[in-house]
Amino acid sequence: MKHCLYSLGILVLATTIFSGSAISQAKKMKIYISVDMEGITGVVTGDQLGPQGFEYSRFREFMTQEANAAIEAAFAGGATEIVVSDSHGNGESLLIEKLPKNITLVRSWPRPLMMMQGIDETFAGAIFIGYHSSTTNPAGVRAHTMSSANLADVQLNGVSVPEAGINAAIAGHFNVPVIMISGDDAAVKEATGLLGNIEGAVVKWNYGFHSARTLMPEAANDLIREKVRKAMSRIGEFKPYKISAPIRLDVRFKNYRPAEVLSYLSIVERTDSHSIRFLGKDMIETSKFLEFMTNYEPGLAP
Repeated sequence: MKHCLYSLGILVLATTIFSGSAISQAKKMKIYISVDMEGITGVVTGDQLGPQGFEYSRFREFMTQEANAAIEAAFAGGATEIVVSDSHGNGESLLIEKLPKNITLVRSWPRPLMMMQGIDETFAGAIFIGYHSSTTNPAGVRAHTMSSANLADVQLNGVSVPEAGINAAIAGHFNVPVIMISGDDAAVKEATGLLGNIEGAVVKWNYGFHSARTLMPEAANDLIREKVRKAMSRIGEFKPYKISAPIRLDVRFKNYRPAEVLSYLSIVERTDSHSIRFLGKDMIETSKFLEFMTNYEPGLAP
């Protein structure tokens, strides 16, 4: 009898420990936040977007504040771990000392997964902050796809996509859904049209490539918190954006020479004077090709 009671006690203890471990595992929720700058409140021209611009240092502050608003709301909504990607310009725009200590940050380039470096299948959702519309969109502040100077169109399996679409497809490769985006009205409309009923925070309304009516930073931060909270509360509803493999990547350049030179590679087909095609086995291979295409220079050192 004593032996039976002892065995039963061990079984109950083991079950309790196992159940506690399972509950602990179930409570883990990782969120990925990719932060660009063109869609940040008040951004309208190059004056805000790079080190040479007279407003850049101030707008790094606003960019960091919007990232922090998303981080705060994600943690409040149940996130247990957050990875943030500094996804604008040189990848060094977020003010690292003003970010919370309980996140990790991806900085600088090149990165195999570009604006989504560090994401994998362990994440529950992705959030896009400060995003802009695509180069094929006639509306939107600073509308472009990856390079405003060089690219006229980027397509995945025949569909023109913004950076939000490319990055959502990378997340989708790992079965991670995009749950929220912030930016101007054109960027949010374009992303929700492509990705479905994700939460969208419109922080400004475009009048053109270089002009907009904008919220004030504090109001934008409040809106971002609200939309992230809503997204976290319905995180189980979102579906990953998945592109069927193999991935047909079509890129149109604004000049003919990149298409000519890239076609020297046996893996690249030149489809017209300004365009090339690459066939990737999946979004990871496609992302690596895009990163090579936009970053490689013969004089790179060290």
